Amino acid sequence: MSTISPPSRAGSGPWRLARAELRRRPSVKVSLVVVTLFAVMAVAAPLLSALGGWGPEEFDKSAVDPYLGGLPVGPLGGVSAEHWLGVEPVTGRDLFARVVHGAQVSLLIAFAATAIVVVAGTAAGIAAGYFGGRTDSALSRLMDLTMSFPSLIFMIATMSVARDVNRIVLMTLVIGLFGWPGIARVVRGQTLSLKHREYVDAARVGGSGPWRILTREILPGVAGPVIAYTTLIVPGMIATEAALSYLGVGVRPPTPSWGQMIAESVAFHDTDPTYFVVPSLCLFLTVLAFTLLGDALRDILDPRGSRA
Repeated sequence: MSTISPPSRAGSGPWRLARAELRRRPSVKVSLVVVTLFAVMAVAAPLLSALGGWGPEEFDKSAVDPYLGGLPVGPLGGVSAEHWLGVEPVTGRDLFARVVHGAQVSLLIAFAATAIVVVAGTAAGIAAGYFGGRTDSALSRLMDLTMSFPSLIFMIATMSVARDVNRIVLMTLVIGLFGWPGIARVVRGQTLSLKHREYVDAARVGGSGPWRILTREILPGVAGPVIAYTTLIVPGMIATEAALSYLGVGVRPPTPSWGQMIAESVAFHDTDPTYFVVPSLCLFLTVLAFTLLGDALRDILDPRGSRA
């Protein structure tokens, strides 16, 4: 008697095809380069700022002109051999050091919040889809309740009233709290279509318990869509962190963040546009790269979801 195995177990064929398809797309290659660049920048932020010779909180009063309202000395916001991307107006802090440390903070919050969303959403979606009945009803109503909250307003209120706490940890938890229902619904739908497949029934008849079936049979079947949607979640998390920091309820100075830097640069966009352009460009490129990569992964790993 031949054994029935899930399609994802039929070998690495589907994943090989996915990798080959990704390699054929120029946008994916460029996106991977950009994502890798900013990830390395975030991990190596202390080393890079030390290489530049300035810390993110060091002041260089000689780089700004006190008689011109603290504007940077020199062209392009004070770009020089000493300050590679120029300096902040008034303070004279090195913009390169602030940007790389801002990448570390922004990406850390985005990745950590995404991890919470993916783990919670996948677990809830699989449980709701596989067990059905009251479990499905309870989890589905919880998803509806969470999605009905005005999340941005709640985030702003929470971040405003919570003062003596670790802002990075709090932002990660608050952002992750409202993100899981979306992926949970995707996983629930996939689980409903998988739980009556032949290989799942064969495992059930063979004496496998629910935990083994969920982890060995169902989870590999939903892995493709989860990976695709995870890549699409990251840019939203980055933008949310930037928005909260821009509104002044996110990471507090002097800890750098891209959103915070953009907020501070608005007052100087006429006199020192470099200060505004550099963090804005970093934020734009990161979000765009993750979005293009996520779209490509969704088209390849979850074609039915991309047509929906």
